[in-house]
Amino acid sequence: MNTYSVKQADIERSWHVLDADGRILGDLAAEIACLLMGKGKVKFVRHLDVGDNVVVVNAAKIKVTGNKMKDKFYYRHSGYPGGFKAENLEKVMATKPEKAIEHAVQGMLPQNKLGKQMMSKLRIYAGADHPHASQVRPTGEDQA
Repeated sequence: MNTYSVKQADIERSWHVLDADGRILGDLAAEIACLLMGKGKVKFVRHLDVGDNVVVVNAAKIKVTGNKMKDKFYYRHSGYPGGFKAENLEKVMATKPEKAIEHAVQGMLPQNKLGKQMMSKLRIYAGADHPHASQVRPTGEDQA
């Protein structure tokens, strides 16, 4: 009996639309990371990107527990003296709510080139509208 090795041509990708309205940030990010990595697939291997495309809508309506809106900070540094910036989750949600989900998901993916490749299949929108309706198949439709 031979060992089967998954090849790039064998990978089948599908599209998932997730509604973030009322969902907890960490729980949603964990579900997205699982779909992007392809962990639920039979053909999952760690060294290949076998995950699906994910579209997240209503990113502005996510919820967090406790006092995270005021206490959770996102940090960045330009590399220059005095270039340290910090903003809390409340400000991030007011300006670019997509960044909060993107940051949470990126922390749950591999920290290498494969993780960047997986992140390229994630699309996040603050509202309910998205331009990927033609790729996404309705859930009740039979597959031919």
